[in-house]
Amino acid sequence: MGHALDDEKALLRRELFQRRKEAAANAPEAGRYVAERIARDIPLPIEAPISGFWPMGSEIDIRPLLEQLNGKGHPVGLPVVAHKSAPLIFRRWQTGDNLVSGGFGTSIPDPNQPEIEPRVLFVPLLAFDRQGYRLGYGGGFYDRTLERLRRIGPRLAVGVAFAAQEVAEVPRDRYDQKLDVIVTEQEVISIDMKKVGRT
Repeated sequence: MGHALDDEKALLRRELFQRRKEAAANAPEAGRYVAERIARDIPLPIEAPISGFWPMGSEIDIRPLLEQLNGKGHPVGLPVVAHKSAPLIFRRWQTGDNLVSGGFGTSIPDPNQPEIEPRVLFVPLLAFDRQGYRLGYGGGFYDRTLERLRRIGPRLAVGVAFAAQEVAEVPRDRYDQKLDVIVTEQEVISIDMKKVGRT
C-alpha cells in the first residue's frame, strides 16, 4: 500500500509540475489577484503572525500578499528547513529585507532573524482537491509543521495555487494534514472557515 501510494504521488507530481509551469506562464498576474481575494474574502485575525513562502520555480508569486500583510502589521515569517525530518521553522521577514540561499533553490531570511510562530500559514503546493488535501514535494515538511502547530493551538492553513493545479482527489494517507482554505487567482475555496476570526 505504501509503495503504491508513493508511486501514485510521484506520477501526479510529474504531471503537476508541468501543469503548474504552464499556468504560471499563462497567468503572470495571479499573485496579485490572490492578494486581492484574501484581503476581500478572508478576515484574518488582526496583526496575527503569518507565514508565507518566497516563490521558487513556477510557484505562484505571493510576494504582493506578503508585502500587503506586512504593511498591515502582521509579523511575517518565511520557512526554513531545520533538519530533514523536523518541522519547519519560520524566520521573520520584512519588506525590503535581503534573503540568503537556503539550499535546494530556496531563499530564506538571514539566520540572525528571530523565529516566529505563525497563526496563519500560507502554504505552497503542487496539487489540491476540494476536500482540502494538498500534494507537496514529498518531504512532508508542511504536514509535520501543521501537525505540531495544531497540537499547540488553532491554526489557519491556506493553500495558495493556480486554479489549474486542482485535481479530483489527491492521493493521501493518515499523515497528510488538511488545508482550511484554498485560494487561487479565480476563487476562494472554503474547507473549514470556522477558524477564521478578527480577534
